This record gives sequence, structure tokens and C-alpha cells, in this order.
Amino acid sequence: MKQFLDDDFLLSNQIAEQLYHNHAAHLPIIDYHNHLSPEAMANNYQFASITDAWLYGDHYKWRAMRANGIDESYITGSASDEDKFKKWAETVPYTMRNPLYHWTHLELRRYFGIDELLSPKTASEIYSETGALLKKDSHSCIGLLLQMNVETLCTTDDPIDSLEHHQTIKERLKAPKVYPSFRPDKALGMDGSADYLTYIQQLGEASGVAINSLDTLLEALQQRVDYFHKNGCRVSDLGFNQIPAFDPKASGLDQHFTSVLGGQKLDLETIENLQGFVLAALCKMYHAKGWVQQFHLGALRNNNERGLRELGPDTGYDSMGDFSQAERMSRFFNHLDNSDQLAKTIIYNLNPRDNDLFATMTGNFNDGKTVGKFQFGTGWWFLDQKVGMEAQMNSLSNMGLLSRFIGMLTDSRSFLSFPRHEYFRRILCNLIGTDVMNGELPHDMVLLGQMVEDICYYNAKAYFDFDQN
Repeated sequence: MKQFLDDDFLLSNQIAEQLYHNHAAHLPIIDYHNHLSPEAMANNYQFASITDAWLYGDHYKWRAMRANGIDESYITGSASDEDKFKKWAETVPYTMRNPLYHWTHLELRRYFGIDELLSPKTASEIYSETGALLKKDSHSCIGLLLQMNVETLCTTDDPIDSLEHHQTIKERLKAPKVYPSFRPDKALGMDGSADYLTYIQQLGEASGVAINSLDTLLEALQQRVDYFHKNGCRVSDLGFNQIPAFDPKASGLDQHFTSVLGGQKLDLETIENLQGFVLAALCKMYHAKGWVQQFHLGALRNNNERGLRELGPDTGYDSMGDFSQAERMSRFFNHLDNSDQLAKTIIYNLNPRDNDLFATMTGNFNDGKTVGKFQFGTGWWFLDQKVGMEAQMNSLSNMGLLSRFIGMLTDSRSFLSFPRHEYFRRILCNLIGTDVMNGELPHDMVLLGQMVEDICYYNAKAYFDFDQN
């Protein structure tokens, strides 16, 4: 029987152990999509407590605590940091077989050297021990990144962001390299609401363009793309439940957008035509800049109206959706490819029933010029756990080229989340090692070792080519 979280955690055979320890463990991390705070990094923020570093903004933990009957005052409410941490410690024993149990104890070990299991019995000691370490330079937000050998990371940034914090980071830091990502979801709302109109005004102010038509909206977005590019951005992102079902030949769009600016509510078909038109124009801008574009698809957001009203978005009330994806993706990417304006693209799936669908979609738009141009992104959000990651890699293996896969990202708001790369690397090595033990892959450690290193690091390094900055 193996010990919990021993050196060979998640590695079930000798080949897997060799692949992980000799080829994966030492590699730097390129985290090309996360939600970390640029302001915290610019100021090298020192966390006040493990609660500050670990529980604030972590809706994974919040969902578990609510499921365990913890009152909201200890989750997002006014309870003290120590009391909130103790309520999390009370919840942790009940998270066994949830990835939170693995992540919690990996993070305690890797950042703080704590081997004890977190529980109500150990909570006070662990709170005190982590609190003392978090006062040290080694455990500032930059110190935490350096501990995990993070080489490059990309934050998620709205087009109206000034990027002043990224500029400060570039001036002050040699490592890690921190770049913005362009996330224009709000610009694509098109719902005529007061919030949308306020955002359009802010976009106009940020770009210096008076937005009163579709042409001026695109002019403003192009100005922000140019600005982001000058500040090191090489990646865009979009989080929609589905790609808009738009007709490239639809007429009257400028008039419809003028109606939106007047606060008018449009029908769904018209909104999607507007969204698709603007999104396609953005994607052509990305292609012209040589960026990578990412599409996170399939989330059903804000299911709990009361939770949204009381706490706001991104507070733990989202789930998998069961949206139709294939035809919309095919039409949209084909529209871009027809004029040879399809940028390097990553598509992320949130519903495991669609893994094969997404994996086969990527094969439609590789062009024989760029290695792995169209990527099936790693298991994310509800799928960034052992079963979800294995399922994604198995679909990619069956339908495409796992060896050209660009690997893991955290998609996290926590500076303590980077052991998730270790988690992924162990799962990858075990998947390959098991195939070797079953006689399904050759026992060629040079070939297999290179494959593991490429997936964990070198494929992403070549794909994004951040060295051009």
C-alpha cells in the first residue's frame, strides 16, 4: 500500500515514475491562462494570512463549504480570517475523492512544508505556521511563483484595462515574465442594458474613440488590440456558452447596433449576428498580430439568482452546460479560415460528453504550416481533475496528436494553485507509463521522455513564442 502523497503520488508503475521524476518534475511552468491579480504582482503583495492567500476568491472551496453546511458568513462574509480558515479545515475531511483534497494537501506541502492533514484538530497550528511563513519574502506573491519555478504567466484582462500594473511588473521583475491577455467578453454583450452602455462609454474613453456605430466600435477595439500588443500581449480569450450563430451576410447590423446604443433590446438572432460579426473582426485582428486565440465554451453561469444578487458573479454558482457546439464552431472557424485569417486557436470544453467532438474539430483547421495550430485545450474548471484530464487526453490521443499538446494551465485566482501543474504532469506520466506496461507503447525512454517534456513545457514555449517580446 502506498502512502498518501508520497514521492510517487498518482504514479502506478515504474515507467510512470521514471517519466515524472526524470523528465517532468524539473521543468519550468508556462501558465498561459489564469486570473491572478496584476496589481498584487506589481506591488509584490504580502498575504495577511493563509485565508487571504487561499480562500478569498476561490469558488471551488466556497462550493464545497456550502455543500458542507457552512454559513455564508464564514465563506464570503464578515467572519475573521482565522474563523474562515477553521471552517475550511472543518470541510476538508469531507472533500475526500474531490480534487480539493489533493490540491489542499499538495499546496500545504509544496509551499509550507506541512505534512499534516488539515482538519479541525490541526487547523490552529497550521494557521499559525503558514501565517508566519507568509510574512517572509519567500512567500510574497512573487516569492510563491518563484518557488514553483513559474517562468511565464498570462493574466486575463479587459480591453479597457490600463495595463499599468503590467508595465510596473516589466520594469521591476526579471522573473517570472507576466503578460496580459485580451478578454473582450463585455464588449460583445450587445444586450442594450445600462451596464453594457456604461461599458461602451468606458471603452470609448480608454481608446479615445467616440463609439456611435459598428465601425467606431471596431476602431476602438483595434486601438486596444494595438495597445495590448505594445504591452506584450500575445494571447486573447473568450468565455461564451457557445460561439455565436451568426450569418456573415446578415444586413442592417449597423442600424441594429445603433438601436443597442439607444438602449433597445433586440431578439436573440440579431444579438448573435452582431456578436458574431464583431468577434470575427476581432479574430482577424488577432491573426494579423500573430496572437493565439482561446475559446472557453460550455459554462452555464449564474444559476442561482439570489446568489448572484447578493454576492455577484464568479462566486460559485456556475455549472456545466449542455449547449450544442459543433455546428457553430465549424461555421465560425471556417469563416475565418476561408480568407486565411484563422489565428492559432485553443478550444476548451466544459462538458465531457463533447470531448470527442472538440478533439475532432481541431483536425478540421490545421493547415500543415504551424505545428499543432488548432489545439484541444486541457481539462478546465470542473474537468481539471484526474478523470477529466485523462478523458481529455484520451480523446485527443484517439482523434489527434497528444504529442503536440500544449499542456496545463491553472485558470486560477490563487497564487497557491501552481502545484496543479505537478498534478497534471503526474497524471500525464501515469497515463503514458500504463500504456507502456500494457504493451501499448514501446519501452523507449528517450522517445517517451521527449514526449513528456514537450507536453509539459516545450510545446507551449514554441506555440506562444513569448521570447519575441
